[in-house]
Amino acid sequence: MNRLAFKALTALGFSAALALSLSGCADTRGGSIPYNVGLPAPDGPAIAALPADYKIAPMDTLTVKVFRAEDLSGDYKVDLLGNIAMPLIGDVPAAGRTPQELSALLTEKLGAKYFQNPDVSVAIKSSAGRNVTVDGAVTRAGAYPVFGQTSLIQAVALAGGTSEDANAHRVVIFRTIDGKREGAAFDLASIRHGEMPDPPVYAGDIIVVDGSSIKATEKQIFQSFPLLGFFRPF
Repeated sequence: MNRLAFKALTALGFSAALALSLSGCADTRGGSIPYNVGLPAPDGPAIAALPADYKIAPMDTLTVKVFRAEDLSGDYKVDLLGNIAMPLIGDVPAAGRTPQELSALLTEKLGAKYFQNPDVSVAIKSSAGRNVTVDGAVTRAGAYPVFGQTSLIQAVALAGGTSEDANAHRVVIFRTIDGKREGAAFDLASIRHGEMPDPPVYAGDIIVVDGSSIKATEKQIFQSFPLLGFFRPF
């Protein structure tokens, strides 16, 4: 047997042995990995806990519990103006307060007219500060995680792009800078055509695309914002 044939047979034998150790015969179970075991869920991402003095932000989702008042208890989303809308007491300013401070405010408002010594608790269910939130005239409004550098066009794409009724010339990014809410409007149509730079977006940003079907609070915001290419306090 020449050297070349010997090498070929050696390689063939190694491959066969490797295949056999992994799976046994082709049509049977085998190998050293066990079958029919309870495979647990994968490790979740390491997410730092919110600080004790966390301030509620627009687009956060809160869980409010009012003892013996199931109709008032539930999850409430903070709107872009920083309010939650609760039965009986209407809009309540939540942004900028800690959950404990909002709990005290709700206790005061409910106790003033509707309950005697109400027991109210507030907790953060989800924080918009961990994601970029895309709302308004988009296909799938929601909060999306961002990893690394992300641009406005990419963020809108995460929400399925703009909807048919969108005004792509008017898109607002809200951002917290030095503890203050600031906002700027951008012309997404011009950005798509390369006529304007595509601005970066970051976790915690809120993006709202203008359109005929946007909510009343969003319309109110757009009425107060000219088309700007820089941030200003809001």
